Amino acid sequence: MLVFSLVQCRRPVSDEKFFRYNESKGIPTLDPAHARNQTIIWPASNIFNGLVQLDSSLNVKPSIAQRWDWQPDSLLYTFYLRSDVFFHEHQIFGEAKTRKVTAHDFVYSFKRILDPTTGSSGAWIFRYVDPNFGDHGFKVLNDTVLIIRLKQPFEPFLSLLSMVYCSVVPHEVVDSEGVRFGFKPIGTGPFVLARWETNNCLILKKNQRYFECDGHGNRFPYLDGVIISFIADKQSEFMEFLLGNLDFLSGVHAAYKDELLTNDGKLRTKYQQKIFMQTTPYLNTEYLGFIMDSTHSDYVPLNIRKALNYCFDRQKMIAFLKNNLAVPAYRSIIPPSLFHFDSTELPCYSYDRTMVSNWLKDDRNPANRYRVTLLTTPDYLDIAEFLQHEARNVGIDLQIETATGAAFRQKVAAGEPSFFRASWIADYPHPENFLLLFASNNKSPAGPNYTHFSNQSFDSVYNLIATGVADRNSIIEAEKIVFDQAPIIPLYYDMVVRFVNNKIRNLPLNAMNNLELKYVQKE
Repeated sequence: MLVFSLVQCRRPVSDEKFFRYNESKGIPTLDPAHARNQTIIWPASNIFNGLVQLDSSLNVKPSIAQRWDWQPDSLLYTFYLRSDVFFHEHQIFGEAKTRKVTAHDFVYSFKRILDPTTGSSGAWIFRYVDPNFGDHGFKVLNDTVLIIRLKQPFEPFLSLLSMVYCSVVPHEVVDSEGVRFGFKPIGTGPFVLARWETNNCLILKKNQRYFECDGHGNRFPYLDGVIISFIADKQSEFMEFLLGNLDFLSGVHAAYKDELLTNDGKLRTKYQQKIFMQTTPYLNTEYLGFIMDSTHSDYVPLNIRKALNYCFDRQKMIAFLKNNLAVPAYRSIIPPSLFHFDSTELPCYSYDRTMVSNWLKDDRNPANRYRVTLLTTPDYLDIAEFLQHEARNVGIDLQIETATGAAFRQKVAAGEPSFFRASWIADYPHPENFLLLFASNNKSPAGPNYTHFSNQSFDSVYNLIATGVADRNSIIEAEKIVFDQAPIIPLYYDMVVRFVNNKIRNLPLNAMNNLELKYVQKE
């Protein structure tokens, strides 16, 4: 039985084993069709399952699909589903309170993503699916066999299916609840929604019928449940972590960075008996983008874009502002871990005042400083000010404006600022997922090409990479085209950094920064 304190929902009175973490921004929905950011992805991924999942090395492995066949010549993917997967209990299922998942449920779930009335931002996942095959590209052979056909090859397709968007949902509950399904989710995952108090906490409990087991036949999850609090203030969140009321902190925030970390990014000795630190390269690139439409009123010309790329020391920036917990991005928007060759073959934006002078050689008069305005968010103000100082040293007057939340995102998506901060976290582990930021048909607001970069040569080689030719030569060619036009200033490749209570065991870590709690044990 669940028993909780009336004062603090996040503090269970019972001795049950709960994993506790904080989501400072709150959780707007638990509907996988709207799992567009980490705030939603983390809890939803523990409530729902899809056909496949990723392991710690980002390899695709079975989930509800126990195996699959792929026929490249016919573009067919045939998935063979487990027959022992049940939805969470719900009164709508009648006396049994649950029912088995079938291939029909996946067709319903995928068509729901494609339906504009759902309002999902995940329809792009199926952009390569042949809509003329079966039912919108999906065909059921029987309850445990599902076929998907593509209209053209797309190498990362299996990885795409691991995204939370592609989770299976029960049509009875979705049709009954409508938009309320996001607040009353029913999935198949290791945890079930038990309680949700707006602005206070969200509680998940163990799914006693979960289908996955460990090597000894013990059902996952090991935990009794998960408690997510919604403390907005980062300093308060940190204090709750130190008091043992939270088991986990994600990321390095200014509110606690210097307290927990040494200058070289190591956990301070005084905390090592109480907590441990997890780090791994993150498939997340932080960058600054330029609008490439020359008709924009504040269009930044190529020579200034190049000069800004060469005018600052990325390693110095990482040392001072990130405690060395990041990798300088000199060459590419693609994180190094996704290269299957030596990325030093790519052109490089190293700190070079001679190159700056060459690009600004016709404009050396300090009285004629270039003025460029960067739109950023408050949490990146330190990086913006660092670049501002370095730019002014070479005669570029960099102004800084800030915006927050939806206002910032709306401005960038609409192409309003000529120069803006941005980041890209991989949706799936493939170089194509980063290069798509420059594809002409992905221009915002319809797609993530926020710079509005457009180049026919790039589009041609990008299409080769997307269809399976992600080799050394094609990637280098695509990268050189982007480098020559400088639509972005790559800043750094982020690191996954986590601080975890020493009572926690077996918390998986991968470069997608997924939060898989079914394996976790707590002393």
